[in-house]
Amino acid sequence: MTRRWLAIVVLTLLGAMAQAQDAPPSVIHLASEDWEDYTAADGHGLGWDVLRKVFEPAGVTLDIRTVPYTRSVGLVQLKEADALVGSYRGEAEQVLYPKWNFDSDHIYALGLASNPSPTQATLGKYRLAWVRGYRYETYLPNVKRFNQIERRTGILSMLKQGRADYYIDALTEIEAVVRNAADPSQYRYSHLAELPLYLGFADTPQGRALMSLYDRRMEQLVKSGELKPIFERWKQPYPFE
Repeated sequence: MTRRWLAIVVLTLLGAMAQAQDAPPSVIHLASEDWEDYTAADGHGLGWDVLRKVFEPAGVTLDIRTVPYTRSVGLVQLKEADALVGSYRGEAEQVLYPKWNFDSDHIYALGLASNPSPTQATLGKYRLAWVRGYRYETYLPNVKRFNQIERRTGILSMLKQGRADYYIDALTEIEAVVRNAADPSQYRYSHLAELPLYLGFADTPQGRALMSLYDRRMEQLVKSGELKPIFERWKQPYPFE
């Protein structure tokens, strides 16, 4: 009788330990650039609202770390963060990509209003610029001449002085740049592409557990339509039609 009782206790403990190992962590450490109204440093924005909806009902709290995009990639590669926010699939090495994207980047080209509107077919004719680390040459066709800049300040003067024909970025960033123009009517932006946005997870047991949870939750939320109100609240296109 005693042996049977001990066996039951041991099996129960082993089962509890196995469940604890399979269970995702209670916190996800996320590294992201400070994108206005998307992943702002103070925690507001569309991206943060979507990710809270993904993780918090499953008992996982978001821990936000605001760094430049290239630094967020490095933190995940060094396993100092669980995931980076806003990556294109396969963009970073030594990073795990889930099945589900959580949004799409609306990619636009900003230039002088006096210039013709570029298209994917005509990009090769122009001198392009974008922020270092975004690798748009991988995702946009026909790119031939481009420069990478360190920060978004000075973009309007760069275009006015003819040091680049077009600046490439996500729509929200383009709009923020144009808002700072003395005369916004001097500029025009044209749609180029839609690029799915992913979390890039660290190649660790914790990162893999969080990625598995993320894919399960995203599938549930997309099927139920629970993410739609978030995109409507931020007046952004819903990417899962």
